[in-house]
Amino acid sequence: MWIYQKTLEYPVNIKCGDLKMAKFLITQFGGPNGELGAALRYLSQRYTMPTGKSRALLTDIGTEELAHVEIISTMVYQLTENATPAQLKAAGLGSNYAQNGFGIFPSDANDNIKPSLR
Repeated sequence: MWIYQKTLEYPVNIKCGDLKMAKFLITQFGGPNGELGAALRYLSQRYTMPTGKSRALLTDIGTEELAHVEIISTMVYQLTENATPAQLKAAGLGSNYAQNGFGIFPSDANDNIKPSLR
């Protein structure tokens, strides 16, 4: 189907942590208008397209959005890599850490989890 090279097209190499920026990026990852939602919308809508070309286009766009999810996930991981639970809490990421550890979970800036993922 696809060739996965296990490298980011645009490598991410963040040198220092920034928990506030990580919180913003988590919203871009899983918020209502984030990359994950966009990928799911494109990949779901492809089934309603009347032609093979339009289905293929939405598949390509949805797959590209998943690549954006991977880039943002890498950025959040690097921004939070050496943070302590106390630092995460102070930055407003305490409930995310309590539920998911250092894993990235789709939520918006207010820690609202996507209803379909509860």
